[in-house]
Amino acid sequence: MSKYFSLDRIMKKAPTAKYFIFFGERSNGKTHAVLEYGIKNYLKTGAQMAIIRRWQDDFKGKRGSAYFDSLVCDGLGVNKIKKYSNGKFDHVVYYSSRWYLAYYDEELKKDILDIKPFAFAFALTSMEHEKGNSYPGLANGVIFFDEFMSRGNYVPDEFVLLMNTLSTLVRSMDSVKIFMAANTVDMIGCPYFKEMGLKHVKEMKPGDIEVYSYGNSPLKVAVQYCDVTPEGKPSDIYFSAFDNPKIKMVTSGMWELDIYPHLIKGYKNKDIMYSYFIKYEDELLQADIVNDENDIYTFIHRKTTPIKHEDKDIIFSTEANTQNNYAGKLSKPINKAVRKLYWFYVANKVFYASNEVGEIVAKYLYWCNNSK
Repeated sequence: MSKYFSLDRIMKKAPTAKYFIFFGERSNGKTHAVLEYGIKNYLKTGAQMAIIRRWQDDFKGKRGSAYFDSLVCDGLGVNKIKKYSNGKFDHVVYYSSRWYLAYYDEELKKDILDIKPFAFAFALTSMEHEKGNSYPGLANGVIFFDEFMSRGNYVPDEFVLLMNTLSTLVRSMDSVKIFMAANTVDMIGCPYFKEMGLKHVKEMKPGDIEVYSYGNSPLKVAVQYCDVTPEGKPSDIYFSAFDNPKIKMVTSGMWELDIYPHLIKGYKNKDIMYSYFIKYEDELLQADIVNDENDIYTFIHRKTTPIKHEDKDIIFSTEANTQNNYAGKLSKPINKAVRKLYWFYVANKVFYASNEVGEIVAKYLYWCNNSK
């Protein structure tokens, strides 16, 4: 198995897919693989690339100018720009949201740039200014949304914003390949999994590839959970000796979850004073308010069976509902009953069955505090 990620498996598995989505451990070569594919494609066909990031700041200063540096000097010291261009170019120059292949002219003492850019930079938050533009050079080319996952820092209606961006870029073309790459940072709140119908992401293991079809539509979306680097990366030496479980998740390629308080003892059904429920995306949680030998706290776990009294029990949901027992924002109480439930969060008396359950509640509370 290669030390670094390659596009070979996912593109062989779904050669006609329009979207190729992959995620995994940090620094395993995901971005490098797409940029290498795009450069080789440009030098062979002249088809350009579009690089999409969330924020304009993602391209400012060294973030933009150094974006292709891994191809100027890869992990083995190879200049792939020079290699793939047969010595015509040896580095990349970035300005005005464009990347150009270039070489340095010793006589003129300056960079000589290719006649046209091979790639363009686009920020999702700035796409309002691009609606009238067209990029015909993207035909048979590549659109790459890098770092499509974030730790709770998504743009409102981000999926719709991305679709509008793609519509601006592809126009009437159907020959563009779209790549989306990210580290394993947000299994619960990532809008793309739900919006694109990627229902099995949470069950995927490193190395798995799934191909999604959509009824009568010819669209196919390929998804890969990248293999974990078998012998580890040389850089792991800086992190492997520390016991913090958050660091272990970062270096292992497993999903990154915060650490949430767990219950160190069990309780009996007779100790449950009241239960309410939280619906977030496709998750259903049960929150038990427990009085155990005068220790009063809330314990939250997954609800694996239907709610018995769905017309009476308090249910918090991000979806609008006309029933009186449904409520929206737990952290913004609208009556005394909800205020009493939320007191346990304020008093730090909430425990979780697992870190994943804690992450679901954290995402729900983030929605409570940040949605309109």
